[in-house]
Amino acid sequence: MRVVLSTIGSRGDVQPVVALALRLREMGHEARLCAPPDFRGWIEGLGIEFVPLGPEVRPEVRPDSETRRLAASPEGVKQLVEGTVATQFETLLPAADGCDVVLAWSVLQVAAPSVAEKLGIRHVYATFSPNQLPSGQLAPAPMPGWQQPADVDNRTLWAMESRRWNDIWRPAVNSRRESIGLPPIDDVLTHVNSPRPWLAADPVLGPWPDGSDVVQTGAWLMRDTRPLPADLARFLDAGEPPVFFGFGSTGAAPADIGRTMLAAAREHGRRAMISRGWADLELPDADDALVIDEANFQALFPRVAAVVHHGGSGTTTVTAISGTPHVIVPHRYDQFYWAARVEALGIGVRAAVESLASGLDGALRPEVAAAAKSVAAELVPDGVEIAADLLVN
Repeated sequence: MRVVLSTIGSRGDVQPVVALALRLREMGHEARLCAPPDFRGWIEGLGIEFVPLGPEVRPEVRPDSETRRLAASPEGVKQLVEGTVATQFETLLPAADGCDVVLAWSVLQVAAPSVAEKLGIRHVYATFSPNQLPSGQLAPAPMPGWQQPADVDNRTLWAMESRRWNDIWRPAVNSRRESIGLPPIDDVLTHVNSPRPWLAADPVLGPWPDGSDVVQTGAWLMRDTRPLPADLARFLDAGEPPVFFGFGSTGAAPADIGRTMLAAAREHGRRAMISRGWADLELPDADDALVIDEANFQALFPRVAAVVHHGGSGTTTVTAISGTPHVIVPHRYDQFYWAARVEALGIGVRAAVESLASGLDGALRPEVAAAAKSVAAELVPDGVEIAADLLVN
């Protein structure tokens, strides 16, 4: 079988699809991966066929990016949408030619179902968070620039979300569909979610709450067997487990955030380890602190006292599997959902940047550590194998 996989976004949007591509290759199938050009070296280094999709993502998450400037006006949004839709159609049509199925990751993959329809092949839409699929039990993930009204039920919120998506995306999608001989669509979200969406989230950590037709595979995790860098391992061995701080692909952070993190750890008698991430976080020079670049979180997180993070689905899942307490500082999209789930399970707390020390008060309690270990034992470790089997069978 030949499969084209397509994703846009940050590392957390790309790594699960890379995991699926690797699993498909192990099964003897061909996988081609369309993703932002930021990840070319990593993906090609794994021996996966790579097709660049859209612009580099890292510059666009900066507060002063061109994308953010354009998104501040209706004319700019229209320009961004038309460019995104054009790029997706122009990239995915040739990339999917000769393939048997196109799997799209992220609701922003508005061209993928049309490409599959045009080529007469199967389309699968997968997402990593339950609140990105319509449900009467969950409100839509909050989007920048749109304040969800209070005292409105979830189905009404989803109807409003659908109208909003149609206003923004439908003209550009239908224009492109017409150009390749396809009829117009009525509803963008229904089109993207068809025919039966997949939920790549652990059923304990992120359960699907509705009875509707969704396939929940479990989280798609990439097996990581890399050893920890020598300096990181020495730091871990030199004392009690530190507190890990990292905000992943979040593109901006307060200038003094490193000092705030270190002070929060010290207040609890802990050392601090900070992942630089896309915000280029730094720490003042100190013997009880270490700044790291990219590392194997699957090996690292079981060795720290708590993980303070942004609430991305991947970091949340790896932290939960490691049995380590969370402090989640959500910024956008699905991160608020994961913060709520972590609190509901009793395996961590939500905090603000200004209250990291009080967040650690909660996360470092013995009962939270015990709950984290207990929940870890219930999680499904290999949703990617389930997804690969479903895709080919």
